[in-house]
Amino acid sequence: MVKLTEVEDEHFAQEKPQPSKHNVLLASDDEDDDFTDTESEISVESDYDVEGETLYERLSALKDIVPPSARKQATNTVDYVTSFAKSSIAFSGKALWILSTSAFLLGVPWALAYAEEEQYIQMEREQGMIKGANEMLAPGAPSTEEQKAQPTL
Repeated sequence: MVKLTEVEDEHFAQEKPQPSKHNVLLASDDEDDDFTDTESEISVESDYDVEGETLYERLSALKDIVPPSARKQATNTVDYVTSFAKSSIAFSGKALWILSTSAFLLGVPWALAYAEEEQYIQMEREQGMIKGANEMLAPGAPSTEEQKAQPTL
């Protein structure tokens, strides 16, 4: 079995507080005197490295300065912005996928057909230039196309 004994503080053993008019014990009007420890040594030098402290550590040390309602509002704002950014990026990615696949499925065949048509037009121009050159060399001579069209007897 454990026996408890009360050990009185040296400071209070020498000076017993007197009850006041409302039966409240007040040692003195100056309450700071009771809670100061004059015998302890306050170290001027600290082993804490301020230069090695990161920005995150500094901000997390300041969290007690900001009231809880402001912290909650800031957290909600950050959550809203991040969720909006994530959904915007996801939507943009899906839209980009749709546009790029549509361009490949519709644009590539159209570009190939357009290039082929341009090639036919260029070939017709070349044939027209050859025909014009032949007429200049031998005026009135039938062209090769006219010779093919005339029946041979």
